Amino acid sequence: MNRTPHSRLGKMDPAAAEQLAISALAFVASDPALLPRFLALSGIDAGQIRLAAGEPGFLAGVLQFILAHEPTLAAFCESTQTEPAHVSAALRALPFGDDRFEAST
Repeated sequence: MNRTPHSRLGKMDPAAAEQLAISALAFVASDPALLPRFLALSGIDAGQIRLAAGEPGFLAGVLQFILAHEPTLAAFCESTQTEPAHVSAALRALPFGDDRFEAST
């Protein structure tokens, strides 16, 4: 499994969290079934992904998308040799990735 820097308390370094989220974005972007769903749910269009990726909260949204669907989470974790707990820890380490900023849908 991927050994991402984190503490015993489940906290992850923000830089490591960002790298994991970028890997998740690449995973979603490379999947012909996931990408259209992600774009529809996020409200952005494919040409805006690079620009949106620099916005606070976007990478947290990518991880929320991965975490919201167990088969997608399992596929991502298998593909990247990452433990699911690391995905959750990465989400909490990113801007807008904690419960204080949870949006209702």
